[in-house]
Amino acid sequence: MRSVVTVLKEQIKSFYLVRRLSVYEMKSANRNNYLGILWEIINPMIQIAIYWFVFGYGIFKAVGRPDVKMADGDVIPYFSWMLSGIVVWFFINQSITMGSKSVYSRIKMVSKMSFPMSVIPTYVIFAKLYQHLMLLVIVLIMFQFMGYPISVYYIQLPYMMLATLIFLVSLSLITSTISTIVRDFQMAIQSVVRILIYVSPFLWPPYELKPEIVPTLMQLNPIYYLAEGYRATILGLNWYPFVNWEYSLYFWGITILLFVVGSILHVKFRDRFVDFL
Repeated sequence: MRSVVTVLKEQIKSFYLVRRLSVYEMKSANRNNYLGILWEIINPMIQIAIYWFVFGYGIFKAVGRPDVKMADGDVIPYFSWMLSGIVVWFFINQSITMGSKSVYSRIKMVSKMSFPMSVIPTYVIFAKLYQHLMLLVIVLIMFQFMGYPISVYYIQLPYMMLATLIFLVSLSLITSTISTIVRDFQMAIQSVVRILIYVSPFLWPPYELKPEIVPTLMQLNPIYYLAEGYRATILGLNWYPFVNWEYSLYFWGITILLFVVGSILHVKFRDRFVDFL
């Protein structure tokens, strides 16, 4: 548990540093583009249009099912259903990919500095959080014209964003450590991320899959909780963390476990990170 306390203290003490570095990270990633940070909104919107055309307009409309029947019986237009969940996918996708290679790609720069290495994945993920907030604002404005106005359920949004952030930081403590030690692990991460979008409720609804064990197995994936939480909040369906309190306990149990394991691995190997370059 000493490792957990160490990492927690570093995260808290370095919060100001995380904010400054994350802003620099975001700006530097787009400094050579004429449109700059606008590409962080343009690219996701292009992908959303492609996903809707392939799945919503193509596959689902072709089989006569343009709407999605939720588990509680609510019927949602496919585009609204997809958009309300996939908005968090771009944050998850980029954070997992960039977070896993955050340490070994910056180790030479920070190895000679008095710098807490455990905050490297954190500030990289924070940079993606700012981009997520910009995309989320655009999406919420779109929903005002799609028949889903601002509702009291929006109170859940800070909770869902915090849950996503903590989960991603906890996961990246593990992946960034292993990727530094075994460089091939980064390639495995990229392959897994490509699969995750199809085994999570972003592009196709899993509620009516047969046998019934399939949706249950899908819920073992913590990203399922985040996708459905965003969806319930934006569409104004329910108080998701409370209605699904057992699932919330499961999610936080997995997240805490990831943080504990990640802290132990990180503290154990970080003094030898330079040796693996």
